[in-house]
Amino acid sequence: MALPEIREKLYSAEELWELSHAPENDARRFELSEGVLIEMSPAGGKHGTFASKLDRRVGNHIEDNNLGETTAAETGFLLFKNPNGKDIVRAPDVGFVAVARIPPGGLPDGYVPFAPDLAIEVVSPNDDAEDLELKISQYLKYGTRQVWVFYPKLKRVVVHTPTGSYPIDVDGVLDGGDVLPGFTLVLKDLFGDADT
Repeated sequence: MALPEIREKLYSAEELWELSHAPENDARRFELSEGVLIEMSPAGGKHGTFASKLDRRVGNHIEDNNLGETTAAETGFLLFKNPNGKDIVRAPDVGFVAVARIPPGGLPDGYVPFAPDLAIEVVSPNDDAEDLELKISQYLKYGTRQVWVFYPKLKRVVVHTPTGSYPIDVDGVLDGGDVLPGFTLVLKDLFGDADT
């Protein structure tokens, strides 16, 4: 069955919410980049397994140390609300919001109205390199303190901060620094034989 076509126009965050929750779009996942709708291709099982392992390791550390909240790939962050409708809504594979930034009552039912402290992306073969680069720059521009981009095939992670980027290869250790205090990850333990 063919899915309905999405019309070419600029979307607001509110329109994205309606579109994403329409029954005919159950199987679809969208983001917004300056009002432009981006449909995310479903990833394969290896990608999902890798992202899930990563989510558990990061999430367990966050929960064990009462550092804040972890979010899954379906969670949209409203990075920028533009009065001209060029809103930016991004959904990292794993997100983290520090406890000090969580509003009373917890994170909202709708989009989180600010950037995550940490955004984690797992690259899959169907990811668009230009969109990934744009997404990283948007996270950092609107307040994300670190972006971790995992490349399972290369067995490498690149850490992006507002002041620069650096790679860590499979023999290295990822450190959460002041964004995720006390967190370390031996990359060899995570990557193993990953080849998503």
